[in-house]
Amino acid sequence: MSETSQHNERRFQLLVESVSDYAIYMLDLAGRVTSWNPAAERIKGYTAEEIDGQHFRRFFTPEDQRDRVPEKILAEARETGRYESEGWRVRKDGSRFWALATVHAIRGEDGGLIGFAKITRDMTERRAAQEALLESERRFRYLVEGVVDYAIYMLDVNGTISNWNPGAERIKGYKASEIVGRHFSTFYTPEDRAAGTPVRALETALREGRFEAEAWRLRKDGSRFWASVVIDPIRDDNGRHIGFAKITRDISDRKAAEDALAQSERQFRMLVAGVVDYALYMLDPNGIITNWNVGAEHIKGYSAQEIVGQHFSRFYTDPDRAAGVPTRALETAREQGRYEAEGWRVRKDGSLFWASVVIDAIRDESGELVGFAKITRDITERRNAQLELQKAHERLGQAQKMEAMGQLTGGVAHDFNNLLMVVSGQAQLLRKRVADDIRALRALDAIDMAAKRGQDLTRHLLTFARRQRLQPVPISLHERSADLRELLGTSLGSAVTLNVNLPKDLWAVEVDPGELELALLNLAVNARDAMPSGGSLSIVGRNRTLTGGEVDTDVRGDFVALSVRDTGVGIPPDILARVFEPFFTTKEVNKGTGLGLSQVYGFVQQSGGRVTVDSRLGEGATITLYLPRTRLQPSGDLGPAPAAAPEGVSILVVEDNPEVAEVVAGLLEQLGNRTHVVNSADAALRALANGDEPDLVFSDIVMAGEMDGLALARRLRAERPDLPILLATGYSQAAEAMGDEFPILTKPYQLPELSRALGAVLARRTAAAH
Repeated sequence: MSETSQHNERRFQLLVESVSDYAIYMLDLAGRVTSWNPAAERIKGYTAEEIDGQHFRRFFTPEDQRDRVPEKILAEARETGRYESEGWRVRKDGSRFWALATVHAIRGEDGGLIGFAKITRDMTERRAAQEALLESERRFRYLVEGVVDYAIYMLDVNGTISNWNPGAERIKGYKASEIVGRHFSTFYTPEDRAAGTPVRALETALREGRFEAEAWRLRKDGSRFWASVVIDPIRDDNGRHIGFAKITRDISDRKAAEDALAQSERQFRMLVAGVVDYALYMLDPNGIITNWNVGAEHIKGYSAQEIVGQHFSRFYTDPDRAAGVPTRALETAREQGRYEAEGWRVRKDGSLFWASVVIDAIRDESGELVGFAKITRDITERRNAQLELQKAHERLGQAQKMEAMGQLTGGVAHDFNNLLMVVSGQAQLLRKRVADDIRALRALDAIDMAAKRGQDLTRHLLTFARRQRLQPVPISLHERSADLRELLGTSLGSAVTLNVNLPKDLWAVEVDPGELELALLNLAVNARDAMPSGGSLSIVGRNRTLTGGEVDTDVRGDFVALSVRDTGVGIPPDILARVFEPFFTTKEVNKGTGLGLSQVYGFVQQSGGRVTVDSRLGEGATITLYLPRTRLQPSGDLGPAPAAAPEGVSILVVEDNPEVAEVVAGLLEQLGNRTHVVNSADAALRALANGDEPDLVFSDIVMAGEMDGLALARRLRAERPDLPILLATGYSQAAEAMGDEFPILTKPYQLPELSRALGAVLARRTAAAH
């Protein structure tokens, strides 16, 4: 070999060894490696010493070796002089790479085959990029084809339809083969086509970047449907207009519902204005966002460049992510084909909105999951309206519950007071008989005390039920400040500081003073118990004009707001709504009846006002009584005390309960009167008809039979207007309604009360006679 040839060969060798992106090596006729450049070592992992003399089949996958692909490559190169292909190859470490390989037959000077030249290039990255692009396009196609509630298709620049999704076929009735290539004005009504509406729609979309409308459209069969239509212009990378994207939805049912609710154009515009856009995008099987529409950007705030490639869980709140809600949503969609829910979602700026979410599993032709189609709608306003309605229902339910409890309470009061009347009355009758027996007198004292406690309980219950007979008078809260401070101060003890602020300019209110004092006393005792280590109690009055909604939806007018605030432990939220229920208490056994706040509630309601409670744990509680303003002037003159009844009066007693009748007769006789007892209104009328001429009729109101005590009293007043009548009741709805028509004595009563009531009735007759 000449020196020039050697020099050229050396230069060629240096050239081959300097190539870094191509594996260049030689094979002998059998396919064994005879040369190896550095790029081959880099790409395939073998050094020249390791691979020299080895058959090149070791670079092929087991399946290619099984199919004798290496031998076929050499055979074709031997026959045609060259073989080129792409496929998987194997490195020394067993990893695979996608290779572009060329085999050239090498012949000697005599034309005989002496071996093969092999050139291999690693194309893995380029292939991955190509596949990613194809996969992205395929996923987007699946997304569009997977949506069946929307017609999604493209128009060219002139409005000719260029593609067609299954949703479009379902809504409009045309198959792709029937409609592709036709102008989209086919779907418009004749009057819209005559008015040039399709052309103006494309012009608007091109000029403004978007066209959106609702109008009638035509199906293939000629029927009409009300459509929500969006047209967006499509531009290529150079900004050149290449067509339009068109989305149509059949909203005929919604329009029919809207038309049924309101026919006016103004209402229709308001309803249409309330319709929100949809976020429509796709996820891969792992939840990674792969595409993003304009509606998603509008609702969630991210541009496509910011969000594609991110996991969709970033739209969820931190607690939802911690609880695994996004993962469960995809699992449900994967297993059941669909996931639907409502919940809080997060926008790019961190603000929350209430979303209606649908996730549909998207599968290819073979049924393999390729991702998910996700549709999100912002329904925050609708949810707020539902919550307001729910709150209104809860308020109504609370009011109905309290009313039902009040009716139940009033129902048992009559019988309970009759029992107390028997117990109390018999104890009063026994006092005269036991004389100086100390033990017996103590026993009677205990009976009296128990009867009075029972009477107080019934009084509280009737106050809660708004069945207690109140005696309202105009009063000035400012003028009663000192009395209230003294009354409450004795009940609070030295550990609680009392502050009373009832300004001079407070409006007058018309309430029962005794019930008001009892209500404030109940609140003060409750506050004291909530401050075991001491604290402060403030009573503050303010003039308030309510216009509706501040306290209750139906409360309007002038009120004095009397707030009682303590610095105690506060009321837990879960029991705040129950504090006014009778017998509901959080105190220990024998530490309270649970009737204190129920008395407050009943007193304020019966007085025409309202009561509210506001509390937080550890921050005390504020209970506010809203008492209606009165224009009457307060007066401290209560009139002269009624005189006791004279003795020797003849009284007709009408009472259907034998035990009560016996007690009443005994008490009247103990006062020095004569009694005649009958057990019904009919019996009383017969006695009067047979010549009985009593000085007074004393009748229970609630009695069995067609005529109760009130009906008897009215009949006697009509027939014998000069005959005095005194009624008694433990509780009666009829007595509530009659007002001051007749004097009423409330059971159970004591001898002094009975005597004064008789005296007052007889005194009125004497005054009338003169």
